[in-house]
Order: sequence, then C-alpha cells, then structure tokens
Amino acid sequence: MARDYYEALGVSRSADQSEIQRTYRKLARQHHPDVTKDPGAEERFKEISEAYDVLSDPEKRKRYDAFGEDFRRVPEDVDPAAYRQAREYAGARSGGGRPSGGFDGGGVRFTSDFGEDIDLDDLLGGMFGGGGRRRTGWGPIPGADQETEIHVSVEEAYNGTRRSLSISGQDGQRTIDVDIPAGVVDGQRIRLRGQGGQGSDGAAPGDLYLVVRMSPHPRYRVSGRDLEVDLPLTPWEAALGDEVSVDTPGGTAKVKVPAGTSTGRRLRLKGRGLPHRSGTPGNLYARVAIKVPSDLTAEERRLFEELRKVSTFDPRSER
Repeated sequence: MARDYYEALGVSRSADQSEIQRTYRKLARQHHPDVTKDPGAEERFKEISEAYDVLSDPEKRKRYDAFGEDFRRVPEDVDPAAYRQAREYAGARSGGGRPSGGFDGGGVRFTSDFGEDIDLDDLLGGMFGGGGRRRTGWGPIPGADQETEIHVSVEEAYNGTRRSLSISGQDGQRTIDVDIPAGVVDGQRIRLRGQGGQGSDGAAPGDLYLVVRMSPHPRYRVSGRDLEVDLPLTPWEAALGDEVSVDTPGGTAKVKVPAGTSTGRRLRLKGRGLPHRSGTPGNLYARVAIKVPSDLTAEERRLFEELRKVSTFDPRSER
C-alpha cells in the first residue's frame, strides 16, 4: 500500500462519511487524468480512489482501522486486540524491528526486519493456550474474494465496453478481459466468479468484484441513471419557443423549448439517460442557459434597441 488511506485523502481518522465523500469528489475532479495534464495525475487518482473505496464503506473502514494495511488478508474471525498483541510479540522476537504483514492463503505471517517468518496462528496458539488455529489443521481453504475499482466514462456506461485488467496474485501477474455491460451505474459491483484469490490444497478460488466508479465528465452530470447537460439558448429561442438539438450519449436528440423559458429550467428527455438491462432507463435533463451575442451587428443592435423601447418586461420586478 502506497501510504495511509486517511493521509491519502487528507482527512483525520475521525472524519465522518460526508467529509470523506466531499473531500474525495474535490480531489477526483482535481486529479482526474482527463482534466489535468500533470504526469503524476493518474497514479494520484488511483491512490485517492482506492482510499475512498475503503473509507466510504463502514465495514471496510472498520477492518482497516483494526488491521491497517493487512485488513484484506486477515481472516474474518481474528480478534483485533489479539492481532495487535501478536504483531507486538513478533516485533519483540525480531529484536525490536517492526514486522510487516503477509498472507499466504492459509494464515497471516509476519516477516521481521531480519527476514524471519513468524506465523500469526502459531503466535496466537502459544499466547492463548492453544486457542490459535494451526495452518496444518485447517485443510483446504477457499480463496479470498477480492475487490477493485474500475473507472468508466458516461459513454462507456451507456454503450458498454471491454477492458483488460492486470491482476496480482500468488501465481504472479495475470491479465483478464472483462465485459462491462451497458447501463452500469456508479457504485455497482460486477462479480467475476473464480477470478479472486487462489485457494489452498485444491480449494476453489474466490471471486473478484469490480466496483464501478463513474469518471467526471466535461459535459454530463450523473445522478444514478439520470443525466443532466447544459443547453445554451438564444434569447429569442427562449422567448418564442423552438425545437433544438441536444447531444446525448446515444446521439443527437430534439427537445421542445416552451415559449417563455428562463435560465435554469430543466427540460426532460424521457429515457435518454443511462439504460437499464431489465428496467426503466434514466432520463436526460437539459438545463437551460440563455446566452447573448458578445458582438452585435448593426441590425441586431437596432432590433435590440427597438425591443428595449417597446418592451414593458422587468425581470427584477418579479422577485
């Protein structure tokens, strides 16, 4: 692990979920590779995304607080207090060096600064009167489930995509091809059976879970399956009404602009949001923003001057 997850996000260990989410969104916008040209942005983005994935999940955060960087590898039934005591004991056995954690599929092992392997189960058994489980008595152990984030664009979420992922495991680095179905949403988990940690003594491997994270987009704002996009209009289109084109992930669509439309009004394009494989697709909302020409022709200026003379409309009196 590169560094402490709390340090990676720049929050205290007592930060609540709203602060963690707010900080992550700010950092994600700042360091997303599509937004900045900083050569270190991609690695920094991966770092803060991994930290957010853990700290935003109450159960993962609880285990991380208890076991630190070994939280994914320590078996579920290990008591945190016993684990900490075992680490301290392992450090004492190594001559005061701080042991590092490791997991070989059958148990947690500490490696001291002097290269000595110390098995957590042996330590727990010796410290608590044989209560620890010796690895040789466990028999076949199923592989651990693993989890990783995968970032997709709005277009990829709409159309589906295919990715090649590099997975690190006991048998080294391997690459798998993954189909990301159309209609995935932020936070959705995709299960890949048998692609997790390897089991011991012939036991089945665990599963790999991909957690979908929607990348920030320069045009679309995402809320579940709904999308929102800005729709610039001329003053006359807004005042008189019109039918204009809107870009959507599925192509160009037409939307009717009612006469008298003001800035901020949302026009709904039903079913033009993210698709749903077995349900109702989301909607796309075009948020109106009225624009005026920065450079007027002589004729345009004359017409605007005429409008100012004849119009009785005062937007400030409508407050």
